[in-house]
Amino acid sequence: MDSQKQLGQNIKKARKKAGLTQLDVAEKSAISVNYFARIERGEVNPSMDILEQIAKALKVKSSEILPF
Repeated sequence: MDSQKQLGQNIKKARKKAGLTQLDVAEKSAISVNYFARIERGEVNPSMDILEQIAKALKVKSSEILPF
């Protein structure tokens, strides 16, 4: 599996564990819900800044969502 898809799966798992919707995380990360959904599906490669915002929204360390 490529790292982009793995990243998306890790983010989805963390989001579900936190009991949040895609909209919740997108709003807290200041990105569109459509873009967030594409990140979860592994369709786009988000910047480090976006990943940091997502990790903060999920209240997890970046090491918990990064695929390496």
